[in-house]
Amino acid sequence: MSQLVSIITPLYNSEAFIIQTIHSVLQQSYTNWELVLIDDCSTDNTITIVNNFIAGNNQIKLIKNKENQGAAVSRNKGVMAAKGDYIAFLDADDLWKPKKLEKQIAFMQDQGCEVCFCSYEQIDEKGKPLNKLIKALPVLTYKKYLKSNYIVNLTGIYNAKKLGKVKAPNLRKRQDWLLWLKAIELSGKPAKSLEESLALYRVRDNSISSNKLELLKHNYWVYKKGLSFSTTKSIYYMLIFLYEHFFIKSKQTITLRKK
Repeated sequence: MSQLVSIITPLYNSEAFIIQTIHSVLQQSYTNWELVLIDDCSTDNTITIVNNFIAGNNQIKLIKNKENQGAAVSRNKGVMAAKGDYIAFLDADDLWKPKKLEKQIAFMQDQGCEVCFCSYEQIDEKGKPLNKLIKALPVLTYKKYLKSNYIVNLTGIYNAKKLGKVKAPNLRKRQDWLLWLKAIELSGKPAKSLEESLALYRVRDNSISSNKLELLKHNYWVYKKGLSFSTTKSIYYMLIFLYEHFFIKSKQTITLRKK
């Protein structure tokens, strides 16, 4: 456990979930980590809750934005402040299983890969299992990843010591897709997954991912603005995305038996 892992968590009015999220980090079997929290001008009790954790743990750090700037800017501030050999991301409403870091770091070192991700399960707003497992692809090339976002942010880790600090472009949504595309491009080789489920993704009723038309619009801007594709090329890749999403990627979702 000699190598430090920096965990980047943006915050905005996160009082309902942040206690559980921080506890999922504190419960990690891999103990050489720092948790960098970036608050984007929360108006609820988020800061008070975080300060209570900081008072008892010097591995947890808080950065406060002077004005609301959005998730991409907050994540990038966290990346720039990170001191770790590895950088991981965990949103303020998601959770990790206790061996997440231990297993992924060991896997990355064993496989010699710079970008790693894993399978995950879905939970609802109250933390109740939705009995759905999203299985990670074993290997993910840049070309394949260009077709659809196969790395959900809470599952990914990259080797900052080798790749440098990979930042996200300032798009309102889907900037994480572009971040992982850049990381894979910089590594010069495919990302690899530890196919075990090591994380819990919270499905929010008001999330943009629940609005399919909004999601498609933001996916288009990934190609048009994020990758500077022409309008024609962006539309072409959107057609590829739709096929990939509905006919290929959908097969990754496995319904689990209720416990």
